[in-house]
Amino acid sequence: MDSQGGITVRRALELPGLRAGLPEVVACADRLDRTVRWVHAGEVPHIASLLKGGELLLTTGIGLGSRPAEQRVFVRGLAERGIAALVVELGSRFDRLPATIVETARAAGLPLVQLHREVPFVSVTEEVHTEIVNGHYALLRQAEEVHRRCTEALLDGGGVPQVLRILADFAGNPVFLETAEGRLLYAAAPGTAPGAGPAAADPLQIWEGLRGQRAARAAGPPAGAVLVDVPGGGHGTGTVRARLVLPAVSAPPLPVHRLAAERAADILAVVLMQARQEEELAARGRGDFLTDLAEGRIHAEHAPAQAKVLGFKPGEGPLLPVVMRLAPESAPSGNWALLARAVLEELSSVGVPVLLGVRPVEGRVPLLLGLRSESERTAVADRVATALRAGVERAGLERPGAQPPVVVVGVAGGWAAASAGLRHAAETATAAQGLPERPWYDARRLDIDLLLWRLREHPDLAAFVDRAIGPLRAHDRSSRPPLLPTLEVYLAHAGRKAETARELHLNRQTLYNRLARIAELLGTDLDDPQTVLALSLALWARRHTL
Repeated sequence: MDSQGGITVRRALELPGLRAGLPEVVACADRLDRTVRWVHAGEVPHIASLLKGGELLLTTGIGLGSRPAEQRVFVRGLAERGIAALVVELGSRFDRLPATIVETARAAGLPLVQLHREVPFVSVTEEVHTEIVNGHYALLRQAEEVHRRCTEALLDGGGVPQVLRILADFAGNPVFLETAEGRLLYAAAPGTAPGAGPAAADPLQIWEGLRGQRAARAAGPPAGAVLVDVPGGGHGTGTVRARLVLPAVSAPPLPVHRLAAERAADILAVVLMQARQEEELAARGRGDFLTDLAEGRIHAEHAPAQAKVLGFKPGEGPLLPVVMRLAPESAPSGNWALLARAVLEELSSVGVPVLLGVRPVEGRVPLLLGLRSESERTAVADRVATALRAGVERAGLERPGAQPPVVVVGVAGGWAAASAGLRHAAETATAAQGLPERPWYDARRLDIDLLLWRLREHPDLAAFVDRAIGPLRAHDRSSRPPLLPTLEVYLAHAGRKAETARELHLNRQTLYNRLARIAELLGTDLDDPQTVLALSLALWARRHTL
């Protein structure tokens, strides 16, 4: 049996059917280890076009032609098709193969055999095909044995690493499990399973080398590697959760290794789905707890005990509520566990206790953090916001052109304050999606935005904005320079002209001219406090009514 599941040309010639024909190898005797995928018998001149490669071709030579040129074309066509060998039965057409045929076969690297006795081709075909089928069955049994060992490893409490080690030992090459985007999840090298031989080179070093090769090949698979998709989602959805990579390190992977990898991929799909479901259920459970706390369905007195069951032990310091809201186009489709895991890994560097949950319906990630003192609120908020955004990036949820995630930090305090703070942060996270981008927003400074956001669809608010700054909006649509940005900076600096001119990179006289033009268009006095209040509120509301 050939290691790829067929038989070799040499083995085919040893079988009784061909051996009875007294086979003589007249060209490329050093290439008899080629794999015979199938047997075909034929006499037509254009038979090469009917073959796919790997066949053992049986013929009496009628289709070979009588002229040397025809014979060369016939043999070269078979060689180009990649057949395993050409077997010609002498007697019907030739007493001995012409030198032209032998020399052409030798030059083309095609094993050529002549039979000195007549044999029934149908018997030869049946015999070789039976051997090939038996060989494939033997390979299938090997792959099923790997599948059985992997299943036993899981039933004994093992996980993905154990499955990969069994597969790596069988293949004699390192095995990697990567995400659909190419990020490494697990690695195993042959010789790492119990009872295996000496361990091979560090698989992580091999992975780094392969990653460089793939980058040079525009992210294509490593040369000679086997890639097998680990399916995700429901049956037949076509979703790829991960990929098994069997590179050609010690030797090229064989078809039996691909077969074993495909069996292992089915097991890994179940393991990853179960792990993801358990992770997502846990993350959703924490999210439900934090939402129930925010909505008052859990009393502050009972919250610490329930949080402790969820693994949150904050100590005696104040609690800091934080909510991250994802833009609708960035929310993960059915894999919130991946996001939760990535964010938690990033938050581990913040250095404070964290309780994190997910709320897929609202597209939110609520969390509570335990502080040592309220004085570290700003520093912790900076680190948390950075970790949250890094987690979103690691989870592959950043979309080109999409709004970045909004992070809102509430007021630090006890469990009662955490309840109100989570609710307030969740509400303001929605309102903050239309605001200028910041690393994080302080919920205490978003009350006006929240009020205006709640009124965003009320016709009176849109009418107020139009009355207050409508003339400027009309001016900016048709004239240059635009004046609304000047008014926004002027009001942001509380009417201090020197600071306004400095931020806008204008000289004083140009700023005075623009302010005069604004006052003229609006028919109002920019020094009047009531006017300033109305204009500030209109500009504020404009963010939520656009």
